[in-house]
Amino acid sequence: MQTSFTLAQLADPDVAESEKILRACVHCGFCTATCQTFVLLGDELDSPRGRIYLIKDMLEHDRPATAEVTQHIDRCLSCLACMTTCPSGVHYMHLVDHARVHIEETYRRPLGERLLRTALAKLLPYPRRMRVALAAALLAKPLAPLAAAVGFNRMAAMLRLSPWHRPYRPLGPQTFAAIGVRRGRVALLAGCVNDVLAPQINAAAIRVLTRHGIEVVVPNGSGCCGSMVHHMGRESEALAQARANIEAFTALRGLDAILITASGCGTTVKDYGFMLRGDSDYAERAARVSGLAQDIVEYLAGASLQAGQDQERLVVAYHSACSLQHGQRITRQPKELLSKLGFVVKDVPDGHLCCGSAGTYNILQPDIARRLRKRKVGTIERLRPDVIAAGNIGCLTQIAAGTELPAVHTVELIDWATGGPSPPTLREYRPRGAMSPRRQAEQNSAGVAS
Repeated sequence: MQTSFTLAQLADPDVAESEKILRACVHCGFCTATCQTFVLLGDELDSPRGRIYLIKDMLEHDRPATAEVTQHIDRCLSCLACMTTCPSGVHYMHLVDHARVHIEETYRRPLGERLLRTALAKLLPYPRRMRVALAAALLAKPLAPLAAAVGFNRMAAMLRLSPWHRPYRPLGPQTFAAIGVRRGRVALLAGCVNDVLAPQINAAAIRVLTRHGIEVVVPNGSGCCGSMVHHMGRESEALAQARANIEAFTALRGLDAILITASGCGTTVKDYGFMLRGDSDYAERAARVSGLAQDIVEYLAGASLQAGQDQERLVVAYHSACSLQHGQRITRQPKELLSKLGFVVKDVPDGHLCCGSAGTYNILQPDIARRLRKRKVGTIERLRPDVIAAGNIGCLTQIAAGTELPAVHTVELIDWATGGPSPPTLREYRPRGAMSPRRQAEQNSAGVAS
């Protein structure tokens, strides 16, 4: 794509990077076939190619963002399926991130939207505040249908996504000793909404790691990775959160890896080197942290895991989170590991398409997110699995809101298969010793046939 930025504009490193990305685009349109919003809405401006034109025009002319441009950029899920599809290697993620910063700096949103976005930015990254918010949501959750009926769709979406249980306490800084001979030492990213909503995920990761001789450190001072505010264009807040994590992780010595159980967070942490490339105080350390960052299953795929006691071969519908398959290009390891440990793994049809979670997207764009979830849940349920597995808390929360099937993190199944307890969500759905949903259905069918 031809561009016409001035030399003065290109002196800005962010503009220079976006110009390089724009020049890589050849208008081929391959991205439109895998863009969730274009498939749903049919508007070229809601495709990566259309958004690229909007961003180019806005940045080249150094114009404040308009309501129209903002609407189409806001509808982008940042699922990054377009990057997987693109034959030219267009780094759309960095381009749309730049556009969001420009929008945040130049466009004044309506008051209600500003208040909602500020509330999300000031609550979601902070576990203690989030616990208070979730406790309030638990009381108000029965009012979700009323909120939807009177047109408060975003409020209704937040209430429907909130859990029916009390929020949990976040995991504090501590060290979990390896069992037996220590074979490695890793840091675990904690201190975000993950532990408040589903502490069993990090608990399972810690159990499986320590059981296999890996010491796990939850560092002092680490917290939210910054992705929530980063994707809302609130760059100064995102960089502050990134710097805090970099300080926390680089204070530790002898780490083999920095492990992350939420793939959305992992994609951001792996991008710290880029995000802070112009910060002389942090650039080198940021690149080092990004180099050490690994998804929990990515790390476990290289370990010698041994299956524990014999157990029923549950059918697992594996949902590949967008941030894992498109953002980090991790696709085969989770499925191979589950299969090796005795599970029957089924790929979800159209698995490259998003479930509609996408950080705060299912709150800010609830109608589109609901349609995406309905499609995703439909393809999953047709597989008739015993359980759904995914590597991201956002996907698990989104999918679980649309189905009765149990949805668990991949590491929970890995922990169970290597000697740990069965996932609590699975125990609640199917009491220990009971017949699996699949086998119950098969038996019922056999009974009808006879």
